Amino acid sequence: VACGRRQLKKTRIVGGEDTRSEKWPWQASLHMGAQGHVCGASVISSRWLISAAHCFLDSGSVRSITRIIVHPQYDQSISDYDIALLEMETPVLFSELVQPICLPSTSRVFLYGTVCYVTGWGAIKENSMFISWIYFLQVWLRMINQSVCSKLYDDLITSRMLCAGNLNGGVDACQGDSGGPLACTGKGNRWYLAGIVSWGEGCARRHRPGVYTKVTALYDWIRQNTN
Repeated sequence: VACGRRQLKKTRIVGGEDTRSEKWPWQASLHMGAQGHVCGASVISSRWLISAAHCFLDSGSVRSITRIIVHPQYDQSISDYDIALLEMETPVLFSELVQPICLPSTSRVFLYGTVCYVTGWGAIKENSMFISWIYFLQVWLRMINQSVCSKLYDDLITSRMLCAGNLNGGVDACQGDSGGPLACTGKGNRWYLAGIVSWGEGCARRHRPGVYTKVTALYDWIRQNTN
């Protein structure tokens, strides 16, 4: 199955602006009962979604998900191995509005200057209680060198993490975006799931970039568990 393609028809534009969630056909929203939207996720095949482990620590609500596989080495105290796989009860049908994102097997997929976006329905500023189903936002980010990020975060960055953002602040993921995709362009002009929104200190603070689960580091585990 082809992945990472945005099959946009030129007619799908409302008021001169792309209908935002349609631009990112692999983005999913996880709803917990009456709470509504709590986390993001990405479609990686017709039956599987990928998200962050920390979204499921107190899961118990009804969902049309048959199985949630949290990484066995997930460490809540330092957010290491922050990844979960969700098997859907019935497969989704791919269309213009639903497409899987590609999984990168090596970090070489992302050349220097790669364009990446983080997307989601999360809060629009730090400490905002306003997580909305209406505002689906996209933010353009740069990958940040691992050793630079490690210094900024006092060596809390493991090899299962990567950083993206702007060192001057101003752009970031926030509450409610957790589990959602950091999508980057890669080989063949396709979109790849480089990272999963995991943690950060506040939102969009200077010298506090967003930290993402590094998908290339967990690629084999994903393949083993989703076939």
